[in-house]
Amino acid sequence: MKLALFPLSAHLLPGGIMPLRIFEPRYQRMIAEAGEQGFAICMLDPRQPDALRNMYPIATRVRIVDFDQLPDGLLGITVLGMERVRITDLWQESDGLRVGEVEVLPPWRTGRLNADQHSLARALQEVFNDYPEYAALYRNPDWDDASWVAQRWLEVLPIPVEQKQWLVAAEDNQPALSLLSGLLVASH
Repeated sequence: MKLALFPLSAHLLPGGIMPLRIFEPRYQRMIAEAGEQGFAICMLDPRQPDALRNMYPIATRVRIVDFDQLPDGLLGITVLGMERVRITDLWQESDGLRVGEVEVLPPWRTGRLNADQHSLARALQEVFNDYPEYAALYRNPDWDDASWVAQRWLEVLPIPVEQKQWLVAAEDNQPALSLLSGLLVASH
């Protein structure tokens, strides 16, 4: 599958919601051409000296779920993370938009949090309470689903991008849940 690539210092995972401000002409074209297929949000790799390839290979295909004109006249969009993808090839078009060939990765299995993991959901609820503008993006948070909770934590947790990319690339949510449980125990 061919997708336009949108590099960011933040990352979005399946089920995640993110507002974006679009102002560069190449990204305006990306939005105009996105359709149902969407585009991919990629994590920037600050260690990569090649400007064309300064993105980690695991990205998230997103689709636009809302858009409006912002008070400053820029285009505002809201995207929903659909699925993880791996960038297998990439190139830059004449206007600077990077495009990649991607393969879809299997989704993390959904399932209920174990009894000893409910504290992860409670701590994430505290984050939502502390940041109501972030919480407002999620009309129906799935506090019981282990993958949903792990993915929201990976989006907001300030850990090194290399570690975040490794966790996002995992076949399932277990490495993320183990790390999150360890961090929560260490912080309390």
